[in-house]
Amino acid sequence: MTRSIARIVTIVGQPILEGRNLSYTYENGYTVFTKVDVETCENELVAIVGPSGIGKSTLLRILGGFIKPATGEVRLLGKKVEQPTPEIALIHQSIVTFPWMTALENVMLGLRSKRKTRQEMESAARKMLEVVGLQGFEELYPKEMSGGMRQRVAIARALAAEPIVLLMDEPFSHLDELTAEGLRQEIYSMLFSTESTLRSAVLVSHNLNEVLELADKVYVLNGSPATVVGTLKIELERPRNSKDPRFVEYLDLLYKYLTPVRGVKQ
Repeated sequence: MTRSIARIVTIVGQPILEGRNLSYTYENGYTVFTKVDVETCENELVAIVGPSGIGKSTLLRILGGFIKPATGEVRLLGKKVEQPTPEIALIHQSIVTFPWMTALENVMLGLRSKRKTRQEMESAARKMLEVVGLQGFEELYPKEMSGGMRQRVAIARALAAEPIVLLMDEPFSHLDELTAEGLRQEIYSMLFSTESTLRSAVLVSHNLNEVLELADKVYVLNGSPATVVGTLKIELERPRNSKDPRFVEYLDLLYKYLTPVRGVKQ
């Protein structure tokens, strides 16, 4: 799989995905967040964290063009995003695989919008299954797979569609901790594989250890209405160790941003 020239050419310093002055108000008039600025850069995994009900999943869907913001705009490589686009893929909290389809067929679904022959789609799907570590399991049905394997299929399907940005909403929340830990250790190399067109990813998670394992940058939402109360650049080598003193320092800082009484002002 090769990247098109249009996707390779990027203005130096230009964000991949950016949201500016974003706010969202529910039909009942409640503004859940306001004046939110977020951006991703090349080969960067960005995390968004905050208390429950703060609007993280809503913000993620605004970034994907699935929901319109009350104010502000989203741009992908400088172009305004006003509706869903194949260049931005979303992985939901629930592991979505179709039980009547094999792993290979599930991944091929991500290529339906592409003008490819069946042979080309099958070749691309096999390549993405290899990227996520499922080579040799192409003919298994979801009922024959573990939760971790099904989530890998969902990731492979998203990557097969050749997105520029991947949005992930609590992608490991339905996995047991051992399975989630194993997948987290591998996901960064999966996403930014040379076989993938991906340029950046955005993760929403309640698990702060998970966030520090994966993210290059973290946006912290808090308050009512919520705003970005902190932005952390995570400068830790990979693979990351939760017992590393610097890891613990970052973790403590995140908790401070998220604790109302001890909250840190930006």
